[in-house]
Amino acid sequence: MGDEGYIHPGSTSPRRPRALSPLREHLRDTFWFAPTAGLVCAVLLWWGASALDAEIISVLQREREYGTVRDLVAFADDARTIVTTVSSAMMTFIGVVFSISLVAVQMASGQLTPRVVRIFVRSRISKLTLTVFLATFLFSLLVLTSYEGEANARQVTTVPLVQSVLTMAMVGLSLLLFIAYVSSTLRLMQVGPVVERITEETLRMLARQPAGGGDEGPPVAESARVAHQGPAGVLLDVNVARLVRAARRQGVVLRLIPRVGDFVMPGTPVLAVHGGTMPPRRALGYTVSVGVERTFHQDLGLGLRQLSDIALRALSPAVNDPTTAVQCLDRIVQILAALAHRPLGQVRHRDRKGAVRLVQNVPGWTDLVDLGLTEIRACSAHSPQVTRRLLAGIDDLLLLAPDDRREPLRRQRALVVQAVERTAPTAAERRFAELPDRQGIG
Repeated sequence: MGDEGYIHPGSTSPRRPRALSPLREHLRDTFWFAPTAGLVCAVLLWWGASALDAEIISVLQREREYGTVRDLVAFADDARTIVTTVSSAMMTFIGVVFSISLVAVQMASGQLTPRVVRIFVRSRISKLTLTVFLATFLFSLLVLTSYEGEANARQVTTVPLVQSVLTMAMVGLSLLLFIAYVSSTLRLMQVGPVVERITEETLRMLARQPAGGGDEGPPVAESARVAHQGPAGVLLDVNVARLVRAARRQGVVLRLIPRVGDFVMPGTPVLAVHGGTMPPRRALGYTVSVGVERTFHQDLGLGLRQLSDIALRALSPAVNDPTTAVQCLDRIVQILAALAHRPLGQVRHRDRKGAVRLVQNVPGWTDLVDLGLTEIRACSAHSPQVTRRLLAGIDDLLLLAPDDRREPLRRQRALVVQAVERTAPTAAERRFAELPDRQGIG
């Protein structure tokens, strides 16, 4: 996504954006890339180690160190038993470990939200563990091909000494990663670490995103539109730098019509061109990504959506777990507090000369407050623990938010009080449910 001519809004000098490139972000959402790269690295490592083993034996034979060669052959024969055991057991070990892990992920998705599976897919420790396991299995198979049946020290061409040591080292690394992986998977089944992970990803995304501000449109009239030609799906992200570069070359301003997270269909307009002529199709290729599920890369409201989903499931009559809803409210308030002073609305991406080249709509403050609080508020009237935490969170946000952003919070607070008034049968219960408490019932 790097473009030397792209600067963030408000910047006075060219600099490379901090946002991850769409390619790198999409690869992080896959589970195949890291293991595949690991298998390639295992082959390269075996090739280098086998060449080093052959060179060691060649040097020893030139110096007539045949006793050392025989010692190395004996060591390699002993190590061969370990390598054979590793190669035969590792694949079974991989199958058992990840079968149990998939069951754990399925349980977590049923208890929390189906979108928790994405946390497992993006987990670095999960990918690293699978990568090392598969690389160890493949490497051990390759090492077995290097063993020779020749016993004469003068005629031995290679002894897999380095390869055997590397195999043992990879087995040790696999065991350490297995411990870390089990710990990570167990944390995935706990509510606290899951909501913390969602919050961290949301805040990291906010740190990468340029600030918005205002609702003004492009400075010139619309001249053309670009329709989506691919399959229907959710708008995942856009390649900002590529769009800015295409608009700069044509001297136009592009406007992203749908917001990130919107569902688009074939023929739906996704880009509007303002002024001049439309950039060529090849310049706009691979600039808009559409998929089946929203991602954190540029989606401002996804974190609030996931936390709200977990809280709603916890408040359902079948689960009835208000403490989990309170944990989600803690993080929702944290995210809204981080957004309280952040300019929202339209984001204007500029080129290195400061000219606006891309206008992108992002959710406003009212949209985000409603997204984070409305559905939880509607389901919390029967739970004093949740109403008390909800009122305490709104009161904290009223202290942090500027004057022009307090109205949505006041409206949400009034609706909470109205819901409690309708639900609580006695005045004492109403007073108790309307008392703000950061722990719900502390």
